[in-house]
Amino acid sequence: MTVAEAVTILEGQFFSGEDKSNLEVFSACGADLMSDVMAFVKDRVLLLTGLVNPQVIRTAELLDIHAIIFVRGKAPSRDMIEMAEESDIILAGTKLPMFLSCGKIYEAGLKTGGTRAI
Repeated sequence: MTVAEAVTILEGQFFSGEDKSNLEVFSACGADLMSDVMAFVKDRVLLLTGLVNPQVIRTAELLDIHAIIFVRGKAPSRDMIEMAEESDIILAGTKLPMFLSCGKIYEAGLKTGGTRAI
């Protein structure tokens, strides 16, 4: 699944990185605790989160995550968008809650969750 397809499925919008939205992802992780993301994320992952602060971008940089979708209508600040652009991280958002977002992504075929235990 590409990031563009995921954003379409979630009836979302891009905040930055739409030009890179053909990036293919192989798994997804839905979490609001970045410690959970660090414990379970694996390669080519799409991060869905309702947490909107710079720590999300820093965690994505650390774990080589290139796409984040904010749920529950959350939107990143201008500073976060700039941080993401500097790190080639795609930012998008959806009004859907986390549960429905994860369900729709799963139903559309992205069946692997983050499973790399540290």
